[in-house]
Amino acid sequence: MAKRRDLKKNVNYVAGELFAECAVHRMLFPNIDKQQIDNLMTEILKMQDEFIKRISYTEPGNVKGFYKKFHTDFSNKVNEIIEGIEKLNK
Repeated sequence: MAKRRDLKKNVNYVAGELFAECAVHRMLFPNIDKQQIDNLMTEILKMQDEFIKRISYTEPGNVKGFYKKFHTDFSNKVNEIIEGIEKLNK
């Protein structure tokens, strides 16, 4: 099992990459709806905050199940945000 510090670094890294991707889309594609991209960027920051908090407060007694659920929830949320970024290009 990874250390909490490493998990937090990974969450921050992924959130940073997604945020940077949105910033690049905002600058390079002037026809993209600015409000929609701002909403996505806000969602990324909320996601980062939520998952960092979840790492800090692990459920006692069911640690393995907690981190398994954490991983699936994080993957689903990241995929949801990636789909939102892809929809901006259409």
